[in-house]
Amino acid sequence: MTQFFHGIDKVTFAGADSTDPMAFHHYDPDEIVMGKRMEDHLRFAVAYWHSFAWEGGDPFGGQTFERPWHPQDSMERARLKADAAFEMFDLLNVPYFCWHDADIRPETGSFETNLSTLNEITDYFGEKMQTTGTKLLWGTANMFTHRRWMSGASTNPDPDVFAFAAATVKSCLDATHKLGGENYVLWGGREGYETLLNTEMGLELDHMGRFLAMVVEYKHKIGFKGQILVEPKPQEPSKHQYDYDAATCFGFLQKYGLENEVKLNLEQGHAILAGHSFEHEIATASALGVLGSIDMNRNDYQSGWDTDQFPNNVPEVAMAYYHILKNGGLKAGGTNFDAKLRRQSLDAKDLIAAHIGGMDICARGLKAAAAMIEDGGLQTALNDRYAGWNTPEAQAMLQSDLASITQRVLDAQLSPVPKSGQQEILENYVNRFV
Repeated sequence: MTQFFHGIDKVTFAGADSTDPMAFHHYDPDEIVMGKRMEDHLRFAVAYWHSFAWEGGDPFGGQTFERPWHPQDSMERARLKADAAFEMFDLLNVPYFCWHDADIRPETGSFETNLSTLNEITDYFGEKMQTTGTKLLWGTANMFTHRRWMSGASTNPDPDVFAFAAATVKSCLDATHKLGGENYVLWGGREGYETLLNTEMGLELDHMGRFLAMVVEYKHKIGFKGQILVEPKPQEPSKHQYDYDAATCFGFLQKYGLENEVKLNLEQGHAILAGHSFEHEIATASALGVLGSIDMNRNDYQSGWDTDQFPNNVPEVAMAYYHILKNGGLKAGGTNFDAKLRRQSLDAKDLIAAHIGGMDICARGLKAAAAMIEDGGLQTALNDRYAGWNTPEAQAMLQSDLASITQRVLDAQLSPVPKSGQQEILENYVNRFV
């Protein structure tokens, strides 16, 4: 046991009437929602990078957190960080965690040494996972922080960087497979451009498509049964990233024949940066058959950049889970808290409390979403609005042609009268549940 969480008790469910800030008020893992345990619906995961690797900096200031494992420059400190992480997983009783390679091992600059330390720390993880029962939701490679990635990874103009990226992803997919990870994520933080003046976009997209195909091929070669996920984001750090949003990613997957092999890991904050709502991105991915997993957080709507705050908006979260439940749930995916403390929230207690609050918000959102589905009001409204398409005549029109449809309009002297979309009535309906 570490001293970092000294004096903090294991978090338990105390109920909505409790005033204990270090207890769950809404998240009861054993509560049955739509015939399934709440824990099995939500599949919570802690993000290793924000919770343990992040040092509290922002674009205008450096480190504010002083953790016992800082600086993160040795395997001794990497093991100490792992000790604290697994202690927190136990305190919160979360079933999963997620990592980038750079979060869990020191960066040496050498692929050979990075590979050695990655294997060493994931062996250490494996022992802890056996003891605690905590599982790996997904692993991924950080190919955006180190200066070698400044012009991209799979889209880099230097083939040696492409090779380094390929070797890095192989090592991380191997480590994820070894730990029984249920997904593997690729986020292309530098897969984009700063200016078209020095960018051959078509070439970069082809290289990115081939790279992703190699990942899929290797997944099947080693027998990895988990999902391969791509995470959309429109910009930041790149001016324009090729994985802009769910629809853009699906078009990319279709172009390179990967739409049946790769799904999406969607993030609330990234949806906002793309000018969408989280529910829009989830509904889009669901409609296209590529919803895989979610990163739960929020952005500050005044800042205009990716602040990665813990969620606190029940209506937003409820509508996200509404579309997830309509799609059949998260399946192999989960709810990963890609969220970090504010840089002035210095204490270990703050880190625990932040996750308690996020888990409670998700529990409230899930229960509201389930209640709306069980009540059926939104679905009934949809059925009524689109009822005209259920007639044989309307269905036949979809198999017809423009000339025949035009003749029908003339023969029947069609003059459609608009019908109310009843948006305010439906918004009032949702507010009854949240």
